[in-house]
Amino acid sequence: MTEKTITIREQKVHKDYTKVKLIILLILLGLLLLAAAFASKVSPFDPYEQDLGSALQEPGDAHIFGTDRYGRDMLSRVIMGSQTTIFSALLLVCIITVVGTVVGIFCGYYGGKLDAVLMRISDIFLAFPGMVFAIAVAGVLSGGLSNAVVALACISWPKFARLARSQVMTVKDAPYIAAAKLAGSGTVKIMIKHILPNIAGAIIVTAVLDIGTMIMELAGLSFLGLGATPPTAEWGSMMSNGRSMLQTCPWVVLAPGFAIFITVVLFNLLGDTVRDVLDPRNSASH
Repeated sequence: MTEKTITIREQKVHKDYTKVKLIILLILLGLLLLAAAFASKVSPFDPYEQDLGSALQEPGDAHIFGTDRYGRDMLSRVIMGSQTTIFSALLLVCIITVVGTVVGIFCGYYGGKLDAVLMRISDIFLAFPGMVFAIAVAGVLSGGLSNAVVALACISWPKFARLARSQVMTVKDAPYIAAAKLAGSGTVKIMIKHILPNIAGAIIVTAVLDIGTMIMELAGLSFLGLGATPPTAEWGSMMSNGRSMLQTCPWVVLAPGFAIFITVVLFNLLGDTVRDVLDPRNSASH
């Protein structure tokens, strides 16, 4: 068996493994999103119902994740918190991906003064430490989950704008773009039909990888009191409310913390796998 044959077989095995891994991750995340979407029906207890007689019960048969200081079931609150945290992060990633990509495509395609002005604006946002700037914006907006999303959107769109712009700069002078112009295609049609599909891979991978980051940053703002406010079930807010009991009742903090950890790991693994699927060179390099 020649070395070339072995290499081809190894690449095929890796490709098959990547596809299986992608399917497994999509199934797991699909179940997670379904649980989040139907949190009120999946939760074994009312996540907001207080029962002071059952306050701070350790994890057991009745309450798998224990209860908090108000006697609320932690498992139910973690499930309900998934709806708040995950869907807020998904909304945020959609916003920054669309805004950043549109800005990047226009800047990369047209160049000139529009490109200079918008890129200088993005430089201003990128010049500040991201989380510090988000804390400042969220503080000015007086907190709240919606304001936390706005604050993180303000600091996160330039990354996608820069990425889209760099991708457009590499393809806008390609022969198929020139052919589309000669065929009479308008600017908008060229951007949507010819440029966007060719740069979508890198943007999709970055967006998927960014979901985990946005989950942590939203949870961080809520932990600091600048995101979701009690009694809303949100993982970062839940950790903040229980931090004073970390030594005596650690499950109050560990339950939402573990949920954040698992969710972020799953989305990061999905991002890496999608990158392998969309980039054949990456698969060949393994």
